[in-house]
This record gives sequence, structure tokens and C-alpha cells, in this order.
Amino acid sequence: MTAVGENSTIAAQRPAIVAPRPRLRPLAPAGETVLAPEIPGAGVRAWTRDVLACRYLLVLSCVFLGVALLADYACGTYVTSRPAVQVPDLILDRLPPVNLAFLFTYGYMTLIVGMFLCPLLLRARMLHVVAIQFSLLLLLRSLSMIFTHLATPAGAVTVEFPGIFSKLYFENDMFFSGHTAMPFLGFYLFRHSPIRYVFLVGSIVMAIVVLAMHLHYSIDVLSAFFMTYGSYRMGNVLLRKLDPDYTE
Repeated sequence: MTAVGENSTIAAQRPAIVAPRPRLRPLAPAGETVLAPEIPGAGVRAWTRDVLACRYLLVLSCVFLGVALLADYACGTYVTSRPAVQVPDLILDRLPPVNLAFLFTYGYMTLIVGMFLCPLLLRARMLHVVAIQFSLLLLLRSLSMIFTHLATPAGAVTVEFPGIFSKLYFENDMFFSGHTAMPFLGFYLFRHSPIRYVFLVGSIVMAIVVLAMHLHYSIDVLSAFFMTYGSYRMGNVLLRKLDPDYTE
């Protein structure tokens, strides 16, 4: 009895062994999802889980994007083949053309690719949102250009896009400026992230570039900001119907 009592006393005096807690990442800002514990491979599993959770929306967004690209090609081919007129422009008439083809081509391509890479690599749950909003804006521009029979401004600098991108570059596709609108859409899509300022600056830079190169009229550039906002709001209405979990 004594031995048992002594053993019990010694066991009681020993410090309890506590299992180590998993090391957590810092809490996310207000309104954001709290990150999971740092477990090897958790990021890949979370990305896969997000993709599978919205797989039907991703397929739908790919179809929507394909339709938008076909519409852009059809409308661009139409305006390129039809006669159009050049008109005076209060700003362009006072600016000599400047060759900024590198920024016009590769700067724009970088912004568009980055718009899709950000959700693909960082938040897959948002990829279908980007694709649908981008497609809607592209459709809106495609329909707008066929009702605006304006020729490319006088003195426009000649540019060429590389590879398959050259199939989506047209003449007389004036209203409204896609180079200005598409990056500005990124400003709205990533409004909760500091990266939005990259797209805002990119949109302003592209606006200056297309004016300096005489590739768009002033009204094409100025209206692009308003058309983008309107398209974004319409896209939100559509996304709320398609995705019950979508929040602005």
C-alpha cells in the first residue's frame, strides 16, 4: 500500500505532457477568411478543394469566355472590313504621334495575363469571377464597336501583336478603348487587395499610350472608365444569380 501511495504521489508531481499546438498563421484582416494551420501540403489541398467546389462555374466561365472571344473576333473582322471615317479630335489634333508600341503590346498583355494569374495562383475560388467579368466587358465592347463607324485616327502608329494575339488585333475598333477598360476592370476585381493599384496605374498608363500613339480617340478612352464600371455592376448581378456564395 505504501509503495502504491508513493508512486501516486510521484506521478502527481510530474509535469503533465501537453501535445504541441499547430502553429497558426496570423489572422486575416476583417472580412477575410482566417487561414488554416500551416500543415505541409495544406495550400495545395485548399487550392484543389476550391477548384472542385466551383468546377461547374469554372466550366461555365470558360464557355462564356469562348463566346466572348468569338464575338470579339467576328465584330473586329466586321469593322475592319467596312469603310469608316476619321473625325477631328480636340486632344489628338494637338499631339504628335509617339511610338510606344512596346508598352502598347507587351504592357497590355502583361496586365491581362496577370489578371488571370492572380486568382489562379492565389485564390482559385475567384477565377470564375474574373473570367465572367472579363467576358462580359469584352462582349460589351464587341457590340459597341460595330455601332461606331469610326476609322483609326490619322497618324496612328502601326503595331503588331505576336503569335495568336495578332488574330485579335483589328482596325477601326474604336469605341471603347479595351487597353484602358480591361486593366481598369482589374482595379474593381481586386478591390480588397493592394494589387488593385497596379491595375489602376496600368489603366491610366494604357490610356496615355493609346492617345500618344493616335490609336484611339479621346472619347474612346474617357468613356472606357464609365463603360467598365457599368459592365462590372452588371457582372455582379449575373454572378449573384450563378453563384449563391458570391459577395462583392
